[in-house]
Amino acid sequence: MSNLYSVRRSQKWQSTSWQSTSNVLCVKSRMFIAELSFFADPDVSGISIETDNKNVKAEEFKEAILSCKHKFSKGMSLRIEWKKIQSQGVSFVYYDSEFTGDLRGRAEMLNTGIRIRNVTRRDSGTYRCEISAESEEGQRLGEATITLTVLVAPTTPVCEVPSSAMTGTVVQMSCKETEGSPPSEYQWYKNGVALLEKTATGSARAANITYTMNKKSGTLLFNTVTKNDTGEYFCEASNGIGLSQKCSVKRMQVDDLNVSGIIVAVVIVALVMVLCGLGVFYAQKKGYFAKRRQTINLQVKRQVFCVHQYVLKALDIFKIP
Repeated sequence: MSNLYSVRRSQKWQSTSWQSTSNVLCVKSRMFIAELSFFADPDVSGISIETDNKNVKAEEFKEAILSCKHKFSKGMSLRIEWKKIQSQGVSFVYYDSEFTGDLRGRAEMLNTGIRIRNVTRRDSGTYRCEISAESEEGQRLGEATITLTVLVAPTTPVCEVPSSAMTGTVVQMSCKETEGSPPSEYQWYKNGVALLEKTATGSARAANITYTMNKKSGTLLFNTVTKNDTGEYFCEASNGIGLSQKCSVKRMQVDDLNVSGIIVAVVIVALVMVLCGLGVFYAQKKGYFAKRRQTINLQVKRQVFCVHQYVLKALDIFKIP
């Protein structure tokens, strides 16, 4: 009896599974037939579908309206479908009188157009409105393509400014943010004043600029930095959407390279090392290392400390960074 119950239960499960699979296949086949209907029916004729705006732009988290208009009679039975065209293929957005995918719960029909609420950057792309209707001449079809671009305000950029540099060296600062759409442009400031962009037809003041500012990439390049370039720098990113964003202020200190001071310091250090070496040689010759090893070790440590102090004083006198 239990075996008979198990067989019936297995048959019932197989029947339910087959029914579920059949429903899925049925839906997919209907979608496939809808795709082919534009080409497979010899009685199909084209119609004119219009849109108010083929290139729709909307700010992120606001609404966007994709219009799609036709000239069918009001009493005619229409089939309306919306699809999104992506690199990986075409997907349904509105099919069988309901929205699918990401637009479910965020979109509504406006006659044959679409209103999308709370748009996000993922909604950007190309959409296609398809309308078909039965008439005495046969099935009539039409379509319109609309491009939606979601505009995104910039985020706080990341700035890289060296804290110190030597005169005559190459210094490059960078500024970048990746969230803005369209891509942001960048403006650098020094001590709160906007830096000028060097152009071929610029003013006399701009002709004396020693740096190159690229507003597209956000770089600020000094081919030969000078002490006059010392200051506090920050960058501002903007793309016309929302408020511009700026990074925190960072200071760059430019100092001269004291070549003569370095030479004198090297000479002093060399003399000190020679004197200390002679002292060690004299102590070894007199046999101090064999007789009073501990005392000599202490003297060597003192001499090393002596060399270290002379080096520090030399660097401080000539202000070598």
